[in-house]
Amino acid sequence: MVVVFVLVAIAVIALLAGVHRYVWSRLVRDTTAGRGRARRIGTVVMWVLPLLSLGALMSGRAGAPLWLESVLAWPGYLWLAVLLYLVLALLVGEVVRAVWLRLGTSSPAEPAVAAPEPSLHTVPAGAAETPAPDPGTAAPNGPPADAPAPDARTSADEPAGPAQRQVSRRLFVSRVVGGGAAAAALGTVGYGTQGVLRGPRVTRVTVPLAKLPRSAHGFRIAVVSDIHLGPVLGRAHTQRIVDTINRTSPDLVAVVGDLVDGSVADLGPAAEPLAQLKARHGSFFVTGNHEYFSGAGEWVDHVRELGLRPLENQRVEIAGFDLAGVNDVAGESEGEGPDFGKALGDRDRGRASVLLAHQPVVIHDAVEHGVDLQLSGHTHGGQLWPGNYLAELANPTVAGLERYGDTQLYVTRGAGAWGPPVRVGAPSDITVVQLASRQA
Repeated sequence: MVVVFVLVAIAVIALLAGVHRYVWSRLVRDTTAGRGRARRIGTVVMWVLPLLSLGALMSGRAGAPLWLESVLAWPGYLWLAVLLYLVLALLVGEVVRAVWLRLGTSSPAEPAVAAPEPSLHTVPAGAAETPAPDPGTAAPNGPPADAPAPDARTSADEPAGPAQRQVSRRLFVSRVVGGGAAAAALGTVGYGTQGVLRGPRVTRVTVPLAKLPRSAHGFRIAVVSDIHLGPVLGRAHTQRIVDTINRTSPDLVAVVGDLVDGSVADLGPAAEPLAQLKARHGSFFVTGNHEYFSGAGEWVDHVRELGLRPLENQRVEIAGFDLAGVNDVAGESEGEGPDFGKALGDRDRGRASVLLAHQPVVIHDAVEHGVDLQLSGHTHGGQLWPGNYLAELANPTVAGLERYGDTQLYVTRGAGAWGPPVRVGAPSDITVVQLASRQA
């Protein structure tokens, strides 16, 4: 197992080194003339940024204080997002670069410069050539008095040859393509960061349930997942989420995992605004995989102190339906994984049921146990395009509502972000799920 981990780590490091080498060659080497100051500065920057990213990824696991994690996280994580879109933009730019340079080399060749004609007078063999005296000369060996001044033009003033023009054109094209790629990457990441820091928007969806009684028609559940409190997103982020949820006046709040990326000691104060959540039937919590990286037991106790009710493979009866919650599958490593039998095994299947489960992959267990609706998160909707295509490989549903047999699955994109505080093509959300009775 250790050997596999080491091999994977070496492969990842080699890949990142190759990617940074490529970016350096296109943004630094190809856009600078000679080994001047600009190239030296660019090279230093291309060394420092990946080191900051490595520090951001490793500082938490190394037990660094939260303030140091925050210092490293902002530039380190943002660079990873910029790097992704830089590489994508530069790869597109390769086509532009090739076409542009090819058009430049296909232009007609410059006309050749005529060589000076040789002298027409001849000199007898063995005799030294002596020019005929000019009446206007001031001295036998001096230049003619009325002759023009010698041409003082240096070689630097000579018109650039084809090779020089091609080098200048290549430099110009590299600067335009590299600058365009950098602008596109920075603009994309800037927009995606602003979306995360602004806070999640509210999405509303109506889900009809065949077994839901008429008395529960219109019941509203505010679903929030993947808040990811940590070195980047803190108390202000939590407060924005709480304020947004409270404005929807839900009947019930469901926090479906990945609340934190750190310990209660470090992030407990950042989670305190959760105590302000208001819902007629209360607020409920289930663990996500990141809780098991951060001390799940302590966090379960802490959210209980904040007024949320953890559902650890448990079920409660709400007006008109059963609400169940299971631990995340990451808890299996600690003997605390999901237990569907415990949460759902002895219930009355004639009642409607709603299941809180962090990861969508447990949908097949939900179908087997007759769940009517599963509410999940975990995927972030892919977070950074084209990450949604990778998320589709590991999850049955990446975002939105889908049906599996008699069970419906709704996956929220989440309210925060992991790693880079950036979302592209997958805006953060809080979903208000309104249950509808078919008997109404």
